[in-house]
Amino acid sequence: MTAPTLPHAYPFRFVDTVVLERNADFSEGTVSLRVSANGRAAMGESWGSPLLLAEAIAQSALLLEGGDADLGRRGFLAGLDGLELTRAPLAGETLSVDVRLAGRFGAMAKFDGLVRSGEETLARGSILVRKGD
Repeated sequence: MTAPTLPHAYPFRFVDTVVLERNADFSEGTVSLRVSANGRAAMGESWGSPLLLAEAIAQSALLLEGGDADLGRRGFLAGLDGLELTRAPLAGETLSVDVRLAGRFGAMAKFDGLVRSGEETLARGSILVRKGD
């Protein structure tokens, strides 16, 4: 499934396809993304910064929540918690982003994410997202 309703567009759209739809309590869901050498995040052999993996987790969470473009435009990535980054992804890699909802408080939501290339973990941690009103 392609995500045409995400508010992100080239050059800042990273996620591609829902691999595993979120379940009822959003304790699981998986999105994939393909790292391209000609994408703005890479512009060469790898992404310019592994910190962009936090944005990939946020986009994955939005896509799994339904890809509401209007909601996504009004919301924003509000924080990072315990984010561990191993390395930037390389051109040609297909990444798997596992996301689960860790909690909600009003307009804030916390998602735990795990980004892998094959069996190798590239990033893990939590993101805080402020949903738009």
